[in-house]
Amino acid sequence: MLTAMRRRKVARVLFDEFHGEAWSIRPEAAAAMRPAHPAASSYAAAAAALDERDFEVAVHAAGPLDDVVLAAVDVLVIAHPSEAKWERTVGAGSPRLSAGEVEAIERFVSGGGGLIVLGESEEDKYGANLNEVVAPYGLRLENETALDFERDGEPPDWIGAQPAPGTGAPELLHLAGDVVFYRAGIVTAGEPGAIVLRTGAEVEPPAAGLLAAASHGAGRVVVAADADLFGDLLVGRHDHRQLWLNIVYWASIAAFRVEAVSLVSPAADDPAWLRLKEATNAVRALQEPKGEIDVARHGTDDARAHVEAMIESIAALAPRFPHQRAYLEQVPADLRAWVAGGFGRPDFTASLALFRPEQQRRDGIEHLVVFPMYTPNGSSQTRFEALITRTPWPDFVARLESERYDNDKFVPVQLVDNTDGYDSECAVLFPETVSLAARPTNNFGGIFCDRESARFRRAVLEGARVLRIALPPDAAALASSPGLALETYVMWDLIHDRWHSHGDLPFDPFMIRQRLPYWMYSLEELRVDLATFASAGELLREGFAFARYVRYAILFDRILRFPIAGGRVRNYDGLGGQLLFAYLHQAGILGWSDNRLTIEWRHLEEGVAGLRERVDALYRRGIDMSKVSYWAAAHDLIAEFVEPNIDSAWRKEARVRSDEADPRAWIDRVLDDEFPLSTFYLTLQKKLADLVEEPVPA
Repeated sequence: MLTAMRRRKVARVLFDEFHGEAWSIRPEAAAAMRPAHPAASSYAAAAAALDERDFEVAVHAAGPLDDVVLAAVDVLVIAHPSEAKWERTVGAGSPRLSAGEVEAIERFVSGGGGLIVLGESEEDKYGANLNEVVAPYGLRLENETALDFERDGEPPDWIGAQPAPGTGAPELLHLAGDVVFYRAGIVTAGEPGAIVLRTGAEVEPPAAGLLAAASHGAGRVVVAADADLFGDLLVGRHDHRQLWLNIVYWASIAAFRVEAVSLVSPAADDPAWLRLKEATNAVRALQEPKGEIDVARHGTDDARAHVEAMIESIAALAPRFPHQRAYLEQVPADLRAWVAGGFGRPDFTASLALFRPEQQRRDGIEHLVVFPMYTPNGSSQTRFEALITRTPWPDFVARLESERYDNDKFVPVQLVDNTDGYDSECAVLFPETVSLAARPTNNFGGIFCDRESARFRRAVLEGARVLRIALPPDAAALASSPGLALETYVMWDLIHDRWHSHGDLPFDPFMIRQRLPYWMYSLEELRVDLATFASAGELLREGFAFARYVRYAILFDRILRFPIAGGRVRNYDGLGGQLLFAYLHQAGILGWSDNRLTIEWRHLEEGVAGLRERVDALYRRGIDMSKVSYWAAAHDLIAEFVEPNIDSAWRKEARVRSDEADPRAWIDRVLDDEFPLSTFYLTLQKKLADLVEEPVPA
């Protein structure tokens, strides 16, 4: 069962059960309170929903809440403390928190903690002092009961909540439009924007707060005037479970922001590595575009000395990489052969055949990489590079690969340290980039998931700010967390890479040694991402909640970053993003109004599936078409949504049918910017200028 796949937790949620709370996440405590109906006192389902996600859940059952207790948690939940004469309660403590506890909670929130307080109607009678707890945040639970005498077929104490206009946290209502309070009190706030949900005009009192959210220092606070809302009897009804998850993600955002990826590496701190970097960079400075050294201009003494320093450094580092013994013995041999051959174009065929990172996919394992290569997106010139890479391979990814998405060549990597060429935007380590005398052995494909996920995070956070997107709270958590985003990209790339070899494929899915119009590469990359989006949906329905992060990553990276990143010369990834945005926009799933980008989340899966059907249909037809006719049909599909260049010879109305005997003549008609950016993207490109990546020369 996929539900059994476990991931590490990011944030810790503590339920206080010491101060006479009327709710418990412990089944035995709920049963002790209400033996006949334990669900009426249980928050076990709410806790289980968190446990399925990124949260560790704990109980505080003894002693006051102080700085020591709160230092170990990220979110504190206080669910309706009460005197025993009013409610069946748990915990030996008083429902009144001491002044010291209130102050400790305020320090906790100011420092980045999340606080969730759940009150009730007629709050004053319960003998608790929740208003003292929430007062520092400008919030208050009034001693009232909301009643709706107009609610058809329901008792008056059931209140259908409505979004409050002008709320400062609309993201809390992501996919939570149907929320019903039971015997609710009223929440008031010093700041009008703090009210998130309120009563309707027909309710007594009308337009009164039911749920409020406020920021305080680095932390966040949510107060609800109904504790039944997330109890076992109601959390599964309406959209309450979604609202609960939204609240906890929103309140815990500081924990995701500090969740860093550690790259402490003894090998990178080894003086031998520093010598290897220095010597390799020195060789790079001498090399010509194809990797050779002009000995007539530079002589051979310096080059020989630098290469010898590389060889000595590799030997010194080799004990740190015992799993690479054969490769690290061959690299010096290939270096010496290069020297003996007069520093001509390097040939590292033998070394590449022994470099097998795909055979060592263990979480945290490092590899030493030394090759003459060009760096895609950085430089087309061949020069020596030295890298230390680390493989992130979490248990859940290992299981997905072994049981579901077999992909024995895929290697996710992080860049620990590197020579100058990888100071570019290069995000891959491929065999075909290595300088060889013959065709490469295609044993592996390395993707720098750390670089890709870091770019995604920047694009989403800045794009959401510029476009005023109400990011779902868990999407904001993903974009805030380096660790979470890294693992998301590992999973995305694993499934994406596998889809390249599945489906109706009119041409080599990996596009090796083929010359096609660049929009064909656009459609292939988009096709596999649309398929990956669908695969993630299947995993979600089977209970693997983490898969939703892959869907967020595909959507936001493609519509926010891909179209405006890099240059406009045959930018095939950018075109795929343009097509996805345009298709969803014309379907009404993406909206652009009042300078705000909105997303109809309930229809997103349907929209992505619709575009996937169009692309898959083209691929099926392509098997029965000639090359040029297939390319033209693909151009027509894209042009239906993305306007081609005015000067394009490939426009349907401008296309002149002629002999297909030489497809290269048709490729020569492709413009560098066959599908220019729309007005939307030209504006976004200016606003996100810092995210438009320009290759760094090697």
